[in-house]
Amino acid sequence: MTPHFLYFHFLMLPLLLLLLLCTTVTTTVSQPSPAPAPAPGPPAPTNITKILEKASQFTTLIRLFSITKVGDQINTQLNNSEDGMTVFAPTDNAFSALMSSGTLNSLSDQQKDELVQFHVIPSFISTSQFPTLSNPLRTQAGDSTFYNFPLNITTSGNQVNLTTGVVNATVANAIYSDGSLAVYQVDKVLLPMSLFGPHPPAAAPAPEPVKKAKGKRAADDGEADGTGNSSGAVGLRSELHGLMGGLIAFIAVYYL
Repeated sequence: MTPHFLYFHFLMLPLLLLLLLCTTVTTTVSQPSPAPAPAPGPPAPTNITKILEKASQFTTLIRLFSITKVGDQINTQLNNSEDGMTVFAPTDNAFSALMSSGTLNSLSDQQKDELVQFHVIPSFISTSQFPTLSNPLRTQAGDSTFYNFPLNITTSGNQVNLTTGVVNATVANAIYSDGSLAVYQVDKVLLPMSLFGPHPPAAAPAPEPVKKAKGKRAADDGEADGTGNSSGAVGLRSELHGLMGGLIAFIAVYYL
């Protein structure tokens, strides 16, 4: 190698390094930064029908929710209130006895509505709250007094029992819970006293007024119209006249 060649390469080396550095910086700067992750959207509104459809085996209850519009009421209340709700969901198997006997179909629209509302509690109940509930529990059906819609909940260990006065049911498992809505599977349809229980005893008839004795009534009537007193006075005068007549006769005989 000639001295000129070495000198040329010696001068070119810094230029090559500078060019390489500029290329690297340009490439780094030109790379686009990754796009920020999109913000999570609002949660989908709660829908009791979709929850039951996902759990399966609740076709009859879903149909009743649709017929009575109770499903829409639950969704509306959940999405516009902070009170929360609890639903006790009987399975299709639990409804089978009512279906086969024709009892369910024989109910009027209002009775079907009351039956479905009886399975809905207007507050959120977690599994840990069951032992602390006060009975009878008020449902969406209304009046919780004995002959209407009473629902009593008791616990024994991990078992949760429901009593309506007509039927005893058990919570099988929790289907759904999000802090606002709780859905529990139950092994029987909750039959309220108002629809399926005995009717309250009829009120005792009012006592009849006491009737007066016939003789006493006649005497009272006589006193009322004045005849009773006049007949008594006539009798007294007759007795006095008799005594006076006897006394006069006695005196006459004595002096004769």
